[in-house]
Amino acid sequence: MLAAPPTSARSRGRSLPLKGGGATPNLPSKGEGEDGGDDARICLGVVTGAHGVRGRVRVKSFTAEPHAIARYGALESEAGERRFELEITGAGKGVLIAHIDGVDDRDAAERLKGTRLYVRRAALPPPEEEEFYQADLVGLEARRSDGTVMGKVSAVHDFGAGASLEIEDAAGKALLVPFTRSAVPQIDIAGGSVVIVPPEGLFDAPKPEEGADA
Repeated sequence: MLAAPPTSARSRGRSLPLKGGGATPNLPSKGEGEDGGDDARICLGVVTGAHGVRGRVRVKSFTAEPHAIARYGALESEAGERRFELEITGAGKGVLIAHIDGVDDRDAAERLKGTRLYVRRAALPPPEEEEFYQADLVGLEARRSDGTVMGKVSAVHDFGAGASLEIEDAAGKALLVPFTRSAVPQIDIAGGSVVIVPPEGLFDAPKPEEGADA
């Protein structure tokens, strides 16, 4: 498995944990802070706050191996106006502790809270077989095996039981589909689509409780 960028992996019959941690709302999709084409960027983490009084910051890393966030050179802010060289100095519960050049006191560190950290796509290795960047999955058109359009992939989640794709239809209704080979048998990144075979019962309406009024 990749030990760096946010990726999702799938397997036949069961879904594998997301490589990168966190739900996709923390990982912007194309058109949400990412450039396209050769200048495409991927969010590798976010500054969650200050640590101590010497300008250290707490960073939530979205990479499979958290420390890998510092291996790709300078990271950029969402607008691309600032660049950050991270020096990892420690780790806490679910976060890394880092020093950023030019950030020397707590006030400066606190001002960075919420800053998302991006890397140029060209700096990342290609995903391995059966792995996909979350940013590549979001925005793909979701179709049934007969070609019927269901909507678009709006997010990738992992709530602990394995990865799932959130499909949003034209009316804005969202549906979660397990990210497995059986439920998502075809992924065409270049073509911009995925084929969805919903598990049996996924679209069934909930049955009324016994004894409930008609």
